[in-house]
Amino acid sequence: MPTSASENESHKAREMAESFGVDAERYDRTRPPYPDAMIDRIVAESPGPDVLDVGCGTGIAARQFQAAGCTVLGVEPDARMAGFARRRGLDVEVATFEAWDPAGRTFDAVVAATAWHWIDPVAGAARAAEVLRPGGRLALFWHVFEPPTVVAEAHAAVYRRVMSGFPSQDRPVKSALDGYRPLFAKAADGIRDAGAFGDVEEWHYDWQRYYTRDEWLDQMPTSGALTRLPPHALPEVLTGVGAAIDAMGGGFTMSYVTVALTATRL
Repeated sequence: MPTSASENESHKAREMAESFGVDAERYDRTRPPYPDAMIDRIVAESPGPDVLDVGCGTGIAARQFQAAGCTVLGVEPDARMAGFARRRGLDVEVATFEAWDPAGRTFDAVVAATAWHWIDPVAGAARAAEVLRPGGRLALFWHVFEPPTVVAEAHAAVYRRVMSGFPSQDRPVKSALDGYRPLFAKAADGIRDAGAFGDVEEWHYDWQRYYTRDEWLDQMPTSGALTRLPPHALPEVLTGVGAAIDAMGGGFTMSYVTVALTATRL
């Protein structure tokens, strides 16, 4: 789940939002792509092929839209991530979306892949409405992942030991999807408040991925909870989680649901 200083103020956590470029190559290598069925549906339900990818990062989703026949422009606040995306063939402008100058350009779709929680939901939706052509589609999507209980418990135990102030697990247990609900509600409210979109739809795509121990430990340092850890602390986190995965036989199956919030520009 996106990690932030406050469940309702993640867009203000700029230090964390712009920390992912510390290892852009690892981020691009280990973060999973998005379901092809979702990409294809966004393209099919947009009036044309011009896509603006907000918070494009290293270009994981942008390259999928390019492969689907779209022309993509990325907007990314982290110059390191933008530089990586450019080297992979993406046109990227470095700016926060709220401050970005569209210079009169308009698009058939505005998308944000695991990025909209770093953007002011009201100002972001208003800016999206400004740059979308009539009938254009706004699509905001996130991966929600649910590891096996033993892996989740290992993460929590190690984080509590290494990271001062990490929340305790005394709170009632809820599913990962339930944990995202406040984020989705805030994003949907921002779209409605813009007054320029039709009804907000929610699309779900369920899938699974098997991770070996090494594959999961390779991805872990790209999470917001770990990108700002002191260098000496990261090995302790990885060792603790790795031991739990070893005890399970060296790998596990992660359950994912990719959720898209989407609406059409009136």
